[in-house]
Amino acid sequence: MELNAKAGVPPHLRYAWWLTWGARAGMALLLAGFVAYVTGLVGPHVPIERVPELWHRPASELLREIGLRPGWGWAELVHRSDMMMLAGIALLASCSAACLAAVAPLFLARGERAFAAICVVEILVLLLAASGVLATH
Repeated sequence: MELNAKAGVPPHLRYAWWLTWGARAGMALLLAGFVAYVTGLVGPHVPIERVPELWHRPASELLREIGLRPGWGWAELVHRSDMMMLAGIALLASCSAACLAAVAPLFLARGERAFAAICVVEILVLLLAASGVLATH
């Protein structure tokens, strides 16, 4: 499917296209991480034997115990199988921002500035939330 504004692609189809591929990529990363984890092909950051002892702890205590910084600290360990699965979850969670960025130019091309502005504001809110700036530790 051609996805440029001149082709007259409706925004909902472009959004759906980006959402489909983002979800597929996120699921593929989740699956790859899971296979690497259960087969032992790639070792986890947290050994599976420790998970039951850590699971009940508050997030701040758990992070301290496993040696992770709050926020995006896990991203530097994406080469570990458990963090690879977390990357898949993060990709799935960020799909909507990519979809909104893809449709905003279509709204502008159609003269629908209010919809384009809403897309931009939603993206900014998602980025702000993901940044951790508002988090209380």
